[in-house]
Amino acid sequence: MSEGEFETARTAVESVSKGLFVGGSWRDAEAGGTFAVEDPATGKTLCSVADATPADGMAALAAAVAAQASWAATAPRERGEILRRAHALLLARREEFAALMTAEMGKPIAESLGEVAYAAEFFRWFAEEAVRIGGDHAVAPDGGSRFLVMRQPVGPSLLVTPWNFPMAMGTRKIGPAVAAGCTMVLKPAEQTPLSALALADVLREAGLPDGVLNVVPTSAPGPLVEPLLRDGRIRKLSFTGSTEVGRLLLGQCAGQVLRVSLELGGNAPFIVFADADLDAAVEGAMLAKMRNIGEACTAANRFYAEAPIAEEFTRRLAERMGGLTVGPGLDPANQVGPLIDEAGRQKVAALVDDAVSRGATIRTGGSAPAGPGYFYPPTVLSGVPADARMRHEEIFGPVAPVTAFDTEEQALAWANDTEYGLVAYVYTRDLDRALRVSEALETGMVGLNRGVVSNPAAPFGGVKHSGLGREGGKVGIEEFLETKYVALG
Repeated sequence: MSEGEFETARTAVESVSKGLFVGGSWRDAEAGGTFAVEDPATGKTLCSVADATPADGMAALAAAVAAQASWAATAPRERGEILRRAHALLLARREEFAALMTAEMGKPIAESLGEVAYAAEFFRWFAEEAVRIGGDHAVAPDGGSRFLVMRQPVGPSLLVTPWNFPMAMGTRKIGPAVAAGCTMVLKPAEQTPLSALALADVLREAGLPDGVLNVVPTSAPGPLVEPLLRDGRIRKLSFTGSTEVGRLLLGQCAGQVLRVSLELGGNAPFIVFADADLDAAVEGAMLAKMRNIGEACTAANRFYAEAPIAEEFTRRLAERMGGLTVGPGLDPANQVGPLIDEAGRQKVAALVDDAVSRGATIRTGGSAPAGPGYFYPPTVLSGVPADARMRHEEIFGPVAPVTAFDTEEQALAWANDTEYGLVAYVYTRDLDRALRVSEALETGMVGLNRGVVSNPAAPFGGVKHSGLGREGGKVGIEEFLETKYVALG
């Protein structure tokens, strides 16, 4: 393992604040409790952080409510400049934050470096959007009055972020909220609180006023989150996580009729037609499957290759995935890190075992190694039948199930046969087919001859049970704004 990366990670873990960030100050949890943050590469404890109680959540909400009026009145340019300074600070400390992220989440250090840059870009994008919040003025059709339309911040917002992209999912929510003039309570995933706490410190250094951002890590998210949603002072929820939890939170939001943004699960199809550039398709498959060790809602979950090229595509994909180096993410020589925890690894193993029991063939990988850490090898299966669980459930790991199809209609039917609708990937050189299939896919995003769709300048989100609303792009800030109409006599 690289001693330099290990030392950087150790220093980063030691230096990040371990308390709650409430009202601009670091403090202990009310009950004095802490919970452990684990290193998934070893299974050992990295450190402990303050464990927020429901009372701490309410204190964070009170701080956000107290800061809302003055923050909403802050000039858009100043809000944008705070984000611009935070963007620069993130990039200046890129190596430190990447090592911190790899230590708590496990992804390879090269991917963590990429995520820090990606996370910083949300701050830069929304720094520019802050000064573009518009309105409208019009004459009524009968000429007797005027319409004035203005945009105002929705108000205190609850942000709940996942563990798989602990820094980027934070900035993707914090950025538009800051730009729009909303105060926030951020509840990070219990597996990865350190990245969120580091973000709080960056924004404090960038000049964000006290109380605008409050961060409350907790080992018991349900008891902390539900009272906030039912309180009445929170006016918006932005959640990224599983569809199961998203449904539960949506029900809790109904009582106060909250604005809601939900980015939920995925079951992304990856369709390769016989006329595709096979080299490009394999390269795109590697990106769509192996980014973040496959622990991404956008990860390709089901691979459908047209019959004439299915075997060649599978062979090439298995060769590429089988050649990846597995090990602790802090070692730059490793390309695949551990999964987040033992439960995640057991789920992946169970899905593989189920597919094999139903007739699928393992082409590479397929069994967890002995030793410490939550590692699972990159795995490719062929001949995965329709009744295999992995054709219907989100794998969230480095496993690629490949099934051959005969016609475009069959591929589309299989691709759309899911409750999810986040993203799909299509490889073809036929322009008519590309547009026809893109329109027919029941997803919020399509990667056309491209294995990565995420971009801060583009709207991110899904349809069906993959969520509500969009993040990023020009529409990302809209989720944190209300429209007010004034009738002028």
